[in-house]
Amino acid sequence: MAEVRAQRASKPDVPALVQGIREGRRAAVARAITLVESSRAEHRAAARDLLTELADSDLPPATRVGISGVPGVGKSTFIEALGTRLTAAGHRVGVLAVDPSSVRTGGSVLGDKTRMASLSVDPRAFIRPSPSAGTLGGVARATTQAMLVLEAAGHDVVLVETVGVGQSEVTVAGMVDTFLFLTLARTGDQLQGIKKGILEIADVVAVNKADSHGGDDREGEARVAARELAGALRLVRGHAEWAPPVVTCSALTGTGIDDVWSRVGQHREHLGADGLAHKRAGQQLEFTWALVRDELAQRLRTSPGVAAVRDDVRRAVLAGELPAPLAADRLLAAYDGDAG
Repeated sequence: MAEVRAQRASKPDVPALVQGIREGRRAAVARAITLVESSRAEHRAAARDLLTELADSDLPPATRVGISGVPGVGKSTFIEALGTRLTAAGHRVGVLAVDPSSVRTGGSVLGDKTRMASLSVDPRAFIRPSPSAGTLGGVARATTQAMLVLEAAGHDVVLVETVGVGQSEVTVAGMVDTFLFLTLARTGDQLQGIKKGILEIADVVAVNKADSHGGDDREGEARVAARELAGALRLVRGHAEWAPPVVTCSALTGTGIDDVWSRVGQHREHLGADGLAHKRAGQQLEFTWALVRDELAQRLRTSPGVAAVRDDVRRAVLAGELPAPLAADRLLAAYDGDAG
């Protein structure tokens, strides 16, 4: 009897969650995001039911912005400065901090609430450190679904911060409307230190820390860096329909933050209603395949057939007795045998 009660207690109450989310209750939003991040089979099924219910909404599309930057650029300080301005202007802001660097440990760096002290206690803001479940596929599934939960709760601006670097930026850029790249002046070999791929996906570029400090002319250096980046963007992007603006700002003093947000708005206006709908539709299609890949990976991990041969395959590969392609074929054959 105690076991039955425990199972009932752990089973998500989807209708109650839906009601709580639509009423904007923070506890319900937090529980829902935990649910969509879970890898447990019963939670994944409940998450599908939850998102199906939440999809029936007449709320206008929220503004989704991905934010990335070089190490030490001050992403959290920037997000707090931007977020507090937006909430003061009447917006409801959701912040998701994606950490795909937890492949080995399964954990993530969850210090964003301490770095965004003011925004974390703002009743019009919701900050959620969001581990990636160890894979970029986990980013695509958990973060996209968390955005849907926040939007259903009435958050009209969702900021997605990438904690990691590299492929995670491409993943996040593929789930937002506008991708904002933050960089610094005085980073040494300014242009060489920035990967071409970032410039190819950035919609807005901001040079942060453009403030005077200790007699240094950081503002002037930031303007020089902005001009260099604008030139680099023209080379990389050519005659693209949208020319990403490069602006300067200081998250510490608040200078230029409004200008950055204005450029985000200009990019959204450039997309227009039809362009935004087309972009969102393409993202949904890619998300569909991401869900398929994630589900297949989950089934592979729990496959009885794979479990039966996993140790032997591992031993043979480590001993050099079995090449990787043949090892992969053996694991896949074991998985296919489950359905046979």
